[in-house]
Amino acid sequence: MLEAKSSRKALVPPSLIPNPSPGSLQSTRLALHIGSGDSSCRVYIASGCLVYQIEISMEDTVLTKGKESLLIPMHAQVMKSSLMNRCPHRSEIQSIVLAEKNCESGLILGTVDSYGHLFVSQLSSGLDVDKTYLTLPRDRGVGEGSWAGLCFSPSQWSTAAVARSLCKSIDIYDQDIHIRNLRTLGYPSSLNFLQNSFSGNEGSTLVVAEGCQLAIWDLRMKENGGCLQRICSSPGDIFYAICSSSAWEVAVGGADRTVTIYDSRRWSAISRWVNCSKYEITGLAFSSLDSNYIYVQGIDYEVFCGKWKEKKKDFSFRGDSNWLGFSKCTGRDVLGGWCDSGSLFVADIVAIE
Repeated sequence: MLEAKSSRKALVPPSLIPNPSPGSLQSTRLALHIGSGDSSCRVYIASGCLVYQIEISMEDTVLTKGKESLLIPMHAQVMKSSLMNRCPHRSEIQSIVLAEKNCESGLILGTVDSYGHLFVSQLSSGLDVDKTYLTLPRDRGVGEGSWAGLCFSPSQWSTAAVARSLCKSIDIYDQDIHIRNLRTLGYPSSLNFLQNSFSGNEGSTLVVAEGCQLAIWDLRMKENGGCLQRICSSPGDIFYAICSSSAWEVAVGGADRTVTIYDSRRWSAISRWVNCSKYEITGLAFSSLDSNYIYVQGIDYEVFCGKWKEKKKDFSFRGDSNWLGFSKCTGRDVLGGWCDSGSLFVADIVAIE
């Protein structure tokens, strides 16, 4: 079973970001990485056209719980904070993603703004920007800005997918080369590469939430534009969040406050956790320790961990205002969130026997 090891709260220095930009409904403007030795956590957040990095101490603290297993965060020290030295966007950044790969270039940091401009930075071992390249959509970002999402292929960081909501389009890139454009029927609000696929071609299947539909795209296929299947929910029940596990599960949640789990081998629903959240669901992440657990983030201040098969909450924690960014560390059950009050929350979850 899973249990919280620590819960921390730190404050972004007001001199660094005096007034964070409001962003969109989806809380996709934060990424985090645990440093060597687990002594610190480096958080990347985006406000306006810029990206900032903040290092938080991960020294052991006493865990305190309130009613209904609510985690009470302890104060954490901000060790370092700075503006990242990289090319700025020309419009508000909507999504930030960190790809942690065991490669010579270290970490890969990607950001996409409201017009679909994608910046990808290779971070050196010192976590300074080593190299940055820019990719542009085919229409050069002409039109009205809107929410834009980003995800990297789990098998090859150079393959990235960028979704633009109002344009109803998804652009696929191989580094800075545009290789494909997918047209959606509804407004895309979340996207995710499957970690497992048939015939062992990991990273070739893209799952997209578009309005009240879940669309499955195969990047190897040309028929029907590459769309394998569309799964519809009730009209008006818009999806806002998608995640996939290392097994075959795919979770989706949205306006109906329900988490639905699909088996991606046959795309049938295997579980529905009805009304598990008080408000609309805007963030989901399977546990890296046990895929029977899932982390659910609502549009309110609450984030909880629960068993989706048993439909049971185990513990939760709350922010102190609206979430501007929320993410789970790749390969680790470390959760980070950023509120518009300037507070950063980091929770470390471990497995116990």
